[in-house]
Amino acid sequence: MNKTDKIRVLVVGCGHMGASHARAYHHLDEFEIVGLVSRSPQSREELSKSLGGLPTYSDYGSALKTTSPDAISVNTYPDTHFEYVKMALEAGAHVFVEKPLAETVEKAEELIALASRLDRKLVVGYILRVHPAWKQFIEIAKTLGKPLVMRMNLNQQSSGPQWYTHKQLMKSMSPIVDCGVHYIDVMCLMTGSEPVSVSAIGARLSDEIDSRMYNYGQLQVRFKDGSVGWYEAGWGPMMSETAFFVKDVIGPQGCVSITDAQLDSSDDVEGHTRTGALKIHSSELDAQGGFLKKDKYISTKDEPDHDQLCLLEQKLFLNAIRQNTDLSSHLKDVVFSLKVVLAADESVKTGKTISL
Repeated sequence: MNKTDKIRVLVVGCGHMGASHARAYHHLDEFEIVGLVSRSPQSREELSKSLGGLPTYSDYGSALKTTSPDAISVNTYPDTHFEYVKMALEAGAHVFVEKPLAETVEKAEELIALASRLDRKLVVGYILRVHPAWKQFIEIAKTLGKPLVMRMNLNQQSSGPQWYTHKQLMKSMSPIVDCGVHYIDVMCLMTGSEPVSVSAIGARLSDEIDSRMYNYGQLQVRFKDGSVGWYEAGWGPMMSETAFFVKDVIGPQGCVSITDAQLDSSDDVEGHTRTGALKIHSSELDAQGGFLKKDKYISTKDEPDHDQLCLLEQKLFLNAIRQNTDLSSHLKDVVFSLKVVLAADESVKTGKTISL
């Protein structure tokens, strides 16, 4: 493939994430979508129609053989990621895959080693890393001194199609594993330190999920530099919407929070990324013991929407292919965040703190 040739991409999975990434490829002149794959005829045909009429497939293996793509976008349930990414790499394609990369650290490392051996690019969808407001949130957190206290959650009161999706996801992993990789990654970026231990609790609040699964969980992480963080995630029709969106970092110098998120409801599909403003509070006191500075607000009302963020991710994928970007640091962080949330899952099941 010459650098001037279009990158022929096969999109696998036509749900919310797959559709957003497909629209990104459609927008970028450097990509050409050669097919849409989904087990759901309705989702793939509707997406095809909206993009001008694209070839559609019900079977990934057949689509891969028929289209011989240069790149593959994997946006399916997590329990398929390992198999689908491996098939893509072995077929000679570059791969973008939604998080998490795999269900185990060992499988994730196997895929990374395979991509390296075959000289193919492998990018995992850590969407908060491309979000302007979240990048600013991380940089401000770094100015607050050490240790940091990081408090984050994303509880989702889901029903109908959203609850169905959550139940499908929980056939392979819990909310704190599926969503937690984002927030562990952010915490590591904020501290510049490594987690040393993790503990977690979980509860099964529905008979509609497997007896060994839990749809509410909270993990607590201790870092080498003394920082601590917690992340809470719950899915289902019973979840509370009183405090479902907490993004808060505290340090000796003050705190920074994502506030005024203006979400319509907690099952909002853009819940991971939506912000309204950053609120910065300084702990500095005056001679009378009062606060020296007023709280500062940085508006983020012009932030990218979900499709625009997926476009930023696909520009990153494009640059990785065209410019031969070194992705080793990205993939190292992917594995480490996965290791932490899987250790949290072990903690829920054993009742023990897990050393990392």
